Amino acid sequence: MATLKEIANEAEVSLATVSRVLNEDPTLSVKEETKRRIFEIAEKLEYKTSSTRKLASALPKIAKEQLHFLALYNYKQETEVNDPYYLAIRHGIETQCDKFDITLTNSYESSLDIKNSKVDGILLVGRQTKEQLKAIQKISKNIVYIDYTDHEQNFDSVDIDLARISKEVINYFMNQGYQRIGFIGGQDDENCSDIREEVFAEYGQLKGVVSESDLYRGDFSSSSGYKLAKEMLETDYPNAWFIASDSIAIGVLRAIHEKGLRIPEDIALISVNDIPTAKFTFPSLSTVRIHSELMGSQGINLLLERRRDERAIPVRVYIPSKLRLRDTTKK
Repeated sequence: MATLKEIANEAEVSLATVSRVLNEDPTLSVKEETKRRIFEIAEKLEYKTSSTRKLASALPKIAKEQLHFLALYNYKQETEVNDPYYLAIRHGIETQCDKFDITLTNSYESSLDIKNSKVDGILLVGRQTKEQLKAIQKISKNIVYIDYTDHEQNFDSVDIDLARISKEVINYFMNQGYQRIGFIGGQDDENCSDIREEVFAEYGQLKGVVSESDLYRGDFSSSSGYKLAKEMLETDYPNAWFIASDSIAIGVLRAIHEKGLRIPEDIALISVNDIPTAKFTFPSLSTVRIHSELMGSQGINLLLERRRDERAIPVRVYIPSKLRLRDTTKK
């Protein structure tokens, strides 16, 4: 487990700067480049290589041919600072490409400007438009989705079961005796609702612990979490909250602290992702661990296997998750 001191030493900044960056301190004035370096170092030091090394050694070596893969991220690069979940996916992709000596081109906002380069496989990180998919398929037939599954396309995918996670969190809170649970989430695409919120609302209403008035939605940033939490705290709020991501939860924690409330005595929280920051918040976040690095590395493995075997049938891989209880929930 990485410590703040280890991160500070490698980033060549003070311990206080690392702490304030990881906790999204809005009063801190620091360059975006420094923020990104701190998050990348935190992710690198946290990254567990044993499982992906086993995967790499188990796969047959591709002939000495130099492969070139293209990773298309459907978001801006600064999103990786606002939500290190995406940074971890990229780190997993890059680490696995390094192991197999694969040339990798990263492209943000799904830009396809690759200047006549030969592409042997494409990773799609996040949902793509139909127009974009048509253009992508002209470049390569070896395509793998990460963090999204398109059942209408013949693509492999590496994803997580967000529906199961939402149900697991509701069941945990109900077993703790909570009879009313709130939700603060985000939305990447205004035309597509987040599955966490959909299942949370449907399953929670079925169990009688969730109402529409306790559902709040913004984007996946800490500033959005702060704003939505302040709004919820002005109402007759529930005492258990499910937060769609750790980045949102960091802003939620700040709003609760400013209100003078105790965590978890007054409000208990569970979020999603278990980014490196989660263990350094105050109090430390109870969160659902998603192995986002493994999602990235497994995407590379699928591309290699699909290209080697010329497989036509798509493979859908779901990476398991685990609830990690820390200090924002009662013991």
